[in-house]
Amino acid sequence: MFDSALLASRRNRAAGRAADHDFLLRRVADDLTERLAIVKRDFPVALDLGSHHGVLGRQIGASPNVGRLISLDPSARLLAQAPAPRVQGALEALPFAPASFDLVISGLSLQLVDDLPGTLFQIRHVLKPDGLLLAAVLGGQTLKELREAWLLAEDDLLGGASPRVAPFADVRDLGGLLQRAGFALPVADSDTVAVTYADPLALMRDIKGMGASNMLLDRRRVPATRRLLMRAAEIYVERFGLAGGRVPATFEILTLTAWAPHESQPKPLKPGSAQARLADALGVPERKA
Repeated sequence: MFDSALLASRRNRAAGRAADHDFLLRRVADDLTERLAIVKRDFPVALDLGSHHGVLGRQIGASPNVGRLISLDPSARLLAQAPAPRVQGALEALPFAPASFDLVISGLSLQLVDDLPGTLFQIRHVLKPDGLLLAAVLGGQTLKELREAWLLAEDDLLGGASPRVAPFADVRDLGGLLQRAGFALPVADSDTVAVTYADPLALMRDIKGMGASNMLLDRRRVPATRRLLMRAAEIYVERFGLAGGRVPATFEILTLTAWAPHESQPKPLKPGSAQARLADALGVPERKA
């Protein structure tokens, strides 16, 4: 689905000004750090998977319960800004031995891998028993306004649409994928971030600054004309423009929490093994369905 070479190239080009466009990463870093702070245990060895320029890794690495942190990213120029030690490599082919890490964190990278089920399986493989995965990915509502504007503009001017915004997973899909990968106690939750821009072109410049502009293999290979770009911007304003002249952009952040299996973890009881009735606990009469 994704052109991995193009993705790495665009991230390398964006690396010089990455800090000017990392508001989502900073939000994710704050959230994941807060979530980790309530886990009352130590993580001697951690992996920042898809480290970007190190926003998440620096914050998590400074946590009192986190020891050595390794940064991994496919982009050499972004990785150079992340905390050392560093490993340049693909997210879908982890170069680590089984049970190497107590903690794996990832901020807004896993939504751009082709084989997410396989990548989740590899993450579980490199986690020690009772190791923790804490990750944030972009969800299906992300950039829904931009997606609609481009589809309508291409249909209007070209008689057909091509994919321009990546299709992201929803929260129910990701919960199921964690279970399929063999994780225990999986939890996936959603947070919608609403951002406003002066105009649609400002949004597009921000996406380009993130190194996240269209890298789909099925993308239209001919560069967008000025007429098509202006038509997409016009439709965006017509359909989604706000009273003050600005335009909204939606980012859905899905947060994944899951543990590598261990015998000490709580297990669900077998059906029919309850020792008390729910009706008694609630103080209501029991009725048969």
